[in-house]
Amino acid sequence: MNSFKARMEVYKYHPTSLILRILMILGASITVGLTVCLVGYILIKGIPNLTPELFAWEYNTENVSMMPAIINTVMMVVLVLLFAVPVGVGAAIYLVEYAKKGNKLVKLVRITAETLSGIPSIVYGLFGYLFFAVALGWGYSFIGGVFTLAIMILPLILRTTEEALKSVPDSFREGSFGLGAGRLRTIFRIILPSAIPGILSGIILGIGRVVGETAALMYTAGTIAQVPPNLMASGRTLSVHMYALLSEGLYMNQAYAAAVILMVVVLLINACSGWIAKKLTKG
Repeated sequence: MNSFKARMEVYKYHPTSLILRILMILGASITVGLTVCLVGYILIKGIPNLTPELFAWEYNTENVSMMPAIINTVMMVVLVLLFAVPVGVGAAIYLVEYAKKGNKLVKLVRITAETLSGIPSIVYGLFGYLFFAVALGWGYSFIGGVFTLAIMILPLILRTTEEALKSVPDSFREGSFGLGAGRLRTIFRIILPSAIPGILSGIILGIGRVVGETAALMYTAGTIAQVPPNLMASGRTLSVHMYALLSEGLYMNQAYAAAVILMVVVLLINACSGWIAKKLTKG
């Protein structure tokens, strides 16, 4: 009661604080409310339509199976991270640990990465189509979608990794150098382990973007409902599968069921990534 009176006394002399507090509570309430409504709507519409036929190994017009799309989604995430993470983390290490301060090239790379992070995904899709499908002659191919998404999330991983490395105190570096460790040993034994939570945060955001991407993959990987026999064949992920069902208008119930599975996949990936981050941090 006393604390409440104290806050009211503060708001009496500083009404701006009260306005900002109200706006903060209102914004948080709207965000939480919309999230609950969205998730609840998807669960209510999708869970009753989950049937064993939707998890058949092969897709056809009778079962409208999403299993090939689930497998493609996992494959897409793994392959995209395989290309994007080493390049993004390596570039961030160079920018923070090796490049000279005030280097114009470093400033150019950072500005370019920030600019690319704000480009709509359909632009990446058009680029992937023109370059991989047309110029290189790959057509609609799974590998074309992989490279397109790797290019799309590369700036995100680079910038988050860079900020994570910059957050490591310089005393860690100085202590390691003082004990006789070289720069490379310091980076891999001292700096990277300390920056792992921040790096994994960027990777998790990249995974979320890959899993939910539709526009870029429609122009590059195609929309064939199959597990591609090789990387040069076409195949669609779960988000593209859901979009295709909704656009056709014939399998609305199955599309809602696919939305539930997509949400579960994202939650599982985020939970696993958070668990790995905690384990690596403790280690």
